[in-house]
Amino acid sequence: MKTELSSELLATSTGHRANEILRSCVHCGFCNATCPTYQLTGDELDGPRGRIYLIKELLEGAGNEERATNHLDRCLTCRACETTCPSGVAYGELAEIARNQLGAHRPGLAGRLRAWVRWLVPDAARLRRMARLGRVFKALLPGVLKAHVPQAVGSPAGLSGNPLPSRYVVLLNGCAQQVATPATNHHFQALLAASDIGVVAAADETCCGALDLHLGAEAPALATVRRNVDALYPLLEGAEAIVSTASGCGVTVKDYGRLLADDEAYAARAQVVADAVVDVSEYLRDAVAAGSVQFAAQPAYRKVAFQAPCSLQHGQQITGVVEALLTTAGYELVSVADSHLCC
Repeated sequence: MKTELSSELLATSTGHRANEILRSCVHCGFCNATCPTYQLTGDELDGPRGRIYLIKELLEGAGNEERATNHLDRCLTCRACETTCPSGVAYGELAEIARNQLGAHRPGLAGRLRAWVRWLVPDAARLRRMARLGRVFKALLPGVLKAHVPQAVGSPAGLSGNPLPSRYVVLLNGCAQQVATPATNHHFQALLAASDIGVVAAADETCCGALDLHLGAEAPALATVRRNVDALYPLLEGAEAIVSTASGCGVTVKDYGRLLADDEAYAARAQVVADAVVDVSEYLRDAVAAGSVQFAAQPAYRKVAFQAPCSLQHGQQITGVVEALLTTAGYELVSVADSHLCC
């Protein structure tokens, strides 16, 4: 793709990187075949190729900001287009650059909702209070909301922490996960305890920063990333890995090195943290292969359907690992139609 970005923008690391990504696109359109919004609307501008043109115009200074905002806000950041793209276009990174250019503010009700979500979700204490309030009034809620109220609300205490034997991991608590699905980390912790593998959590860990990144709030996102680097880096000496049990968090923390590459005070430590992060499926795959973790026997007739999250199969490029673990644990997998597409 031919580009005409200004020399001032090209002189910045962001502009230089955006130009690289834009020029790697060959307009083939394969990406549209796996884009959920394009499949829904049939609008070229609701597909990755069309959005790339909008971003190009925006960065060249000739774009319509309102139109670019409208179509970029519809993008789910599933990154299925990256898996499909034969040229390796880093669409997710380019979309992030464009969203930061557009900023986080939106007018009217949409803007207020975005600001409310950014205020609520990354703060586990606030989210926990809201979830408990939802449980009190659950019977009065409409069905579509009632279904999303957590069955149990996680404790503020978080992980209890296994006693630290010779082996241990740093386990991410996350923000929304520790409130909405607290059993995930507790079951994983119990599995490791049975294999004499310890768990430690960072007391000052916060939201990974993904929500602010997706909504174009770059400065708050990077501030959050720095806080997490400060919290996680001191725990790494002696730890086998930083384990993420939420793939949406894992794909972001694995990117900390890139996000802080221009920060001289944090770049090196951020890269160390990023390199230490593994998804829970990666950790268990290696632990099971080494014989250090074993699953309790499950009835072979128990059938399960599994669709990998986009943040796992497209963001982290991890495919087939969870399925193999489920089979090892004694489950029978049933096929899922279009499992490569966003749910």
